[in-house]
Amino acid sequence: MAIRNVLIVDDSKTELMFLSELLKKNGFSVTTAENAEDTYKRLAEAIPDLILMDVVMPGQNGFQLTRAITRDPKYANVPVIMCTSKNQETDRVWGMRQGARDYITKPVNQAELLAKIKALG
Repeated sequence: MAIRNVLIVDDSKTELMFLSELLKKNGFSVTTAENAEDTYKRLAEAIPDLILMDVVMPGQNGFQLTRAITRDPKYANVPVIMCTSKNQETDRVWGMRQGARDYITKPVNQAELLAKIKALG
């Protein structure tokens, strides 16, 4: 399945703008959410081909949100890439255990992110 529509979940406007611009200029269609509530609204509107998930957010964090999404039968087929400043190996392992398909740390290396997306597509 080719990945075209990406939902970016991050509470930082700067990160949302940076990642949106990067993906749009590489041919992706992008929607954004700033927290768990926004994320569920976006998912109800349209199921994306991929979710880029921040970890540190107010309210429900990215680990909890990833677990909830990947265990919901409606969204279980949507791959999640954790995209976070949490760069410890334990964070990466925990993210993968929550259902993430991959993990990338900020600041995001553009080529690495695009390669990870391509690998999932």
